[in-house]
Amino acid sequence: MSGDGLTYAVVTPARNEAENLRRLAEALRAQTVVPTSWVVVVNGSTDSTGDEARELAAETDWIHVTEATTSRELARGGTVVRALTSGLAALPSTPDVLVKLDADVSFEAEYFERLLEAFAADPRLGISSGTAYEYQDGAWRQRHMTSGSVWGASRAYRWACLQDVLPLEERMGWDGIDALKANLLGWETRLLPELPFRHHRSEGERDGRRSRAWAAQGRAAHYMGYRLSYLVLRSARYSMSDPAALAMVAGYLRAAATRAPRCPDRSVLEALRERQRIRDLPWRVRESFGRAAGRAAG
Repeated sequence: MSGDGLTYAVVTPARNEAENLRRLAEALRAQTVVPTSWVVVVNGSTDSTGDEARELAAETDWIHVTEATTSRELARGGTVVRALTSGLAALPSTPDVLVKLDADVSFEAEYFERLLEAFAADPRLGISSGTAYEYQDGAWRQRHMTSGSVWGASRAYRWACLQDVLPLEERMGWDGIDALKANLLGWETRLLPELPFRHHRSEGERDGRRSRAWAAQGRAAHYMGYRLSYLVLRSARYSMSDPAALAMVAGYLRAAATRAPRCPDRSVLEALRERQRIRDLPWRVRESFGRAAGRAAG
């Protein structure tokens, strides 16, 4: 086994994912290093997700199924975190690396072997992922992120780092706040540009109107304490390919006008605002277009 013998387990929050689960199962079974366990968390599904998950579990002894309770009182994004927490509780053993994996992704057979190698090579690496590709205009195209960011769809935590950042925020933006917490505690967070995975559903696709998804990101940005100037530039950058991205600013301003709560951890807010200083904006703009090599955060 590569990666100095590191092990990994997978948790997948699954709401109405019946059409995606078997593709993901085949991708995991084909791995050169298979997980010690894969826990599928059936999360308020109205389709046959639960039946599909139980069928997969009957076929493979390291696949397990559990359920998470849902509540209308949970903030947007909270159901995913609640499901992830339920999946952690259902793990049969403790892995070296825990992966939160969405049902709508796939990857090549060496994906997790290479991911474990990255964790083995750098003891400070706390959170990592491969690089997302989405199918657009007839081709799989890379999506770019800024330094220190890690994809939520395939998010791997060193177990010790995960314990440091728990509990996760039960709201949208949780997968930015946890990385900031990790950095403040001395962990490095980064994605691996040489390790691709395919994301078969565009971000926000389930929301119907794209403006609704972007507005939700604006509200999350307000909670995390984004600088308004940074958010405006971010919105303008994404509006070049999706005009609905301008709704991000509207979502932010609405949250500010209604005095929506912000993250209570002042150190997280200050760390984020430090990264959004004007002097760093040119570098981050280049990163968002894939024109600058990513910098690890830590």
